[in-house]
Amino acid sequence: MKKYLLIALTAFFMFALAACGTNNNGAEQENQQENTAEENASEENTAGNNDEALYNQVKNDGVLRVGTEGTYPPFTFHDESGKLTGFDVEIAKEVAKRLGVEAEFSETQWDAMFAGLDSKRFDMIANQVGIREDRIEKYDFSDAYISSAAVLVTNKDNTEIQNFEDIDGKQSAQSLTSNYGTMAEELGAELVGVEGFNQAIELLVQGRVDTTINDKLSVLDYLNQKPNAPIQIVAESEDASESGLMFRKGSGKLVEEVNKALAEMKEDGTYASISEKWFGEDVSE
Repeated sequence: MKKYLLIALTAFFMFALAACGTNNNGAEQENQQENTAEENASEENTAGNNDEALYNQVKNDGVLRVGTEGTYPPFTFHDESGKLTGFDVEIAKEVAKRLGVEAEFSETQWDAMFAGLDSKRFDMIANQVGIREDRIEKYDFSDAYISSAAVLVTNKDNTEIQNFEDIDGKQSAQSLTSNYGTMAEELGAELVGVEGFNQAIELLVQGRVDTTINDKLSVLDYLNQKPNAPIQIVAESEDASESGLMFRKGSGKLVEEVNKALAEMKEDGTYASISEKWFGEDVSE
């Protein structure tokens, strides 16, 4: 009898231990599920706020970091005193002011600006960056803030190049990743890489290249400053290109606020005032 009682008690305790183990495992699974749910919720909240992160950082730092060339008059260049100035510089400063922060400019060559934005050296690029499909896939853009046509420029001694089709096989001075560089390459030109507008015109003046495709407003400004320069516009494209301020993908809140600032500038006449100062007319359309 004692033997059967001992066996029964042993079986009871083994069953009880097994049940406790099952309950503990169930509790652990429930805890794990709760932790996973909390982590997923946290990730969802973080993802939802990603588009505000850069804007909040700009506001907290009190600085909007802007990438620009500084060699592309009248948009971004240095005046006789050495001060960085130009249409794009003034637009960026006014935008920053309306965001309640200061604009801090970092100057770099055109071909390095995109890498600088990617590596977070700047928050925004203000340098006549054309809004086009391949860039929209990778970057965010503000609303267009300026529109201008491409023009074909040659030395005044030129007699061979009269239209865009004539540059096939000719040497064209271009920033290699610019809209105009792409256009020249598609037309069959041999590209000669330059750091910016000034170098392109310098090579043209010296007769070291045959042509350059560049921004009409820039060329007109150059000829206004140097009316005796031995260059000429021989053709103008029918389609005007639009440029915008450029940001890293996912800069949603900052882009929204910049767009608001641009809209306010146009509504209250500030944009027109800046535009007339540099071009003598409103170049927003």
